[in-house]
Amino acid sequence: MVKKRPDETPASDDTQCNCHQGTGCRLEAVLSIDDRGQMVLPKDVRDRADIKPGDKLALISWEKDGSICCLALMKAENMSGMVQDV
Repeated sequence: MVKKRPDETPASDDTQCNCHQGTGCRLEAVLSIDDRGQMVLPKDVRDRADIKPGDKLALISWEKDGSICCLALMKAENMSGMVQDV
């Protein structure tokens, strides 16, 4: 299920994002992907991010050495008009 870790845990491995204390980047939860490729965002995260049913999220990826190393979700309404219409 969902496991939380302290906010102060920096990503130090070279394959991780360069998030560190003070950047505003933090681990919120560890999510499992089911057989259909779906995951559930924890309710407290949805509430704090004001994510409601029907909202669109943009999936952003970062690549390192030809592989995706990091994924992030952003509310599409916070992106440019091009992403909102996808």
